[in-house]
Amino acid sequence: MIKALVFDFDGLIVDTEMSSYQTWQEIYAEHDCQLPFSTWAICIGGSPQLFDPCEYLEQQIGRPVLREEIRLRRRQQHIRMVEAQPVLPGVEDYLLCAKRLGLKIGVASSSRHEWVDTHLTRLGLIDYFDSIKCFDDVKRTKPNPELYLAVLDALGVHGQQAIALEDSPNGVIAAQQAGIFCVAVPNPVTSQLSLLHADLCLSSLTEVSLEQLLAKVRGTVKHEHIH
Repeated sequence: MIKALVFDFDGLIVDTEMSSYQTWQEIYAEHDCQLPFSTWAICIGGSPQLFDPCEYLEQQIGRPVLREEIRLRRRQQHIRMVEAQPVLPGVEDYLLCAKRLGLKIGVASSSRHEWVDTHLTRLGLIDYFDSIKCFDDVKRTKPNPELYLAVLDALGVHGQQAIALEDSPNGVIAAQQAGIFCVAVPNPVTSQLSLLHADLCLSSLTEVSLEQLLAKVRGTVKHEHIH
């Protein structure tokens, strides 16, 4: 029986992925070089340690850059862009329905609490969540399952009793390794990546209602048990 719903944050609740990539592309353009999407994709939904854009920039231009100045300027622009972003379609309906059905609700994010909590508060969503686990709470982030395991523990449920909503390959891997049925909901950036390893793929959370999703998950689990 499903008792909990766990959301990723970046790219799932709010589209932060597009501006994250675009702002780094702008930095690279200033230095007359490019940041290929295939290179950037390594870090989407995962730990910052997976890819260092400043280090890669230095490799491309053959000289050091002012890393802290670049990171600060890029982050300020990224923040300005994300502050204008609304909640992605279907998210609020899922939250309202989950509350009505008595499901526990969590967030598992590779970003820091300051980032996640600030935007959930800005969007008026933070009170929906029973547990929010972020980069600051664990030693290893996605694709490692530690974030999801921390959320499950905080919610008092097992992996088989939860559904994860993710937008990236790193997130899908993390959720599945925690034993959670994972639904992939790509955004314009992650739609360019393969999410076929997810248990279910949706084009948007508006494609099916939460109640329809719960019925799909129950049917999938029953089918697996039969075989």
